[in-house]
Formats: sequence, structure tokens, C-alpha cells
Amino acid sequence: MDPTGPFTPPTPDPVAAAPTPAKRPKPLAKRVVPPRPVLSAVVVLGFVGLLYVVEAIDTVLGGRLDDDGVIPRDFSQWDNILWFPLLHGDWTHLTGNAVPLLVLSYLATSGGIKQFLQVTAVIWLTSGLGVWLFGSYGSHIGASGLVFGFLVFLLVRGVFARSVLQIVLAVVVFALYGAALWGVLPGQPGISWEGHLFGALGGVLAAWGVARDARKGAATTLGA
Repeated sequence: MDPTGPFTPPTPDPVAAAPTPAKRPKPLAKRVVPPRPVLSAVVVLGFVGLLYVVEAIDTVLGGRLDDDGVIPRDFSQWDNILWFPLLHGDWTHLTGNAVPLLVLSYLATSGGIKQFLQVTAVIWLTSGLGVWLFGSYGSHIGASGLVFGFLVFLLVRGVFARSVLQIVLAVVVFALYGAALWGVLPGQPGISWEGHLFGALGGVLAAWGVARDARKGAATTLGA
């Protein structure tokens, strides 16, 4: 007989429950809502506010800045490509661009601010270079090239990214602003349809580039 008393089997340690896998965030290339909405709003409002500041300065100067737009095939003023979307003919011209620019550029921040700046640069440069190469002679100014670029970017990115939500958003955006796409065709005198056209092409290029980079990033992750 065991003097220490009856044998008591050891109590097994409790089995820890398997941790619930964290929900993977939606890839930036397929988002429809900005990941940091307040920051996106600040960036977009800040840019549109800058347009109003520039127009106020231009008004004080008597419209002298309006001659500093993109002048096609003029090598002496090629650098105007860097700032032509900041200039507008008058307050009506600016306001007509500001409202859609606020909406469309905010939606275009859904991939994050870094991606938004890249998309903006592609649209900006494509619009400016296209106008410089193929535009009719004159000073091309205004942010409408950016407006058309963001519009087309939002319309086609869902196809490139294979995102159902982005395609649904594209349908809504088209219902609101789709009629503006006629602006890529020659029409009203004094309107830079070339800026609209090449801005739209920049939107397609930016959407393709975002989707391509996302696929390359996914392939790199899988192969690591």
C-alpha cells in the first residue's frame, strides 16, 4: 500500500483554442473607400483650395497667369506642363472644375494617398504632354484634364483590378458624370478638348498601372 495515499492522475493542461485568423484587409487596388478618409479629405480640399488661391492671385495680376498654360510645340515654354492645371480663365471656369474635382479625386484616394499622388502625376503629365504634342495653338489651362482623368480612372479601374465593388461604383459615377465624356471630342470653341482627351487617356493608363502593380505585388508575396 502506497503510504502517500491513492494515486491521483495529473490534470491535463487545457488545450488553447486556435486563434481566429485575422480578417485580411482588402487590397488597396480593389478598395472603394479611402483607408484614411479624413486625411483624404484634407488632401483633396487642400488641393482645390490651392486652385482658388492661384485664381485670386491671377485676378490681382489682371489675368496675366492665363498666358502661362501649355502652348503646343513651343519649346521655350515646355515647363508650363508642370502647373497648367492650377490656372483658370475666371472664377466660373474654376468653379465648374472644382465641384467634380472634389468628388472624383476623393473617390480616387481609395488606394491611399501615395497611390493617389501617383495616379494624379500620370494623368497630369499625360494630359500636358498630349496637349503639347497634338493640341491646337493657344494657352491651354485648367484642371479639367484632371477631372476627366479621375473620371475615366474610376470608370475602368474595376475592370483592370477585377473588382465587383469598383465596377458597381463605376456605374454610379457614370450615371452622375458620364455625359461629360462628350467633352473629349471637338466641340465648343475655346474649350481644350485635347486636354480632356489626353487626361482621359491618362486615367486609363493610371488604372492599368495600379492593377498591374497590384498583381506583381501579389505574385512576389506568393513566391516569398
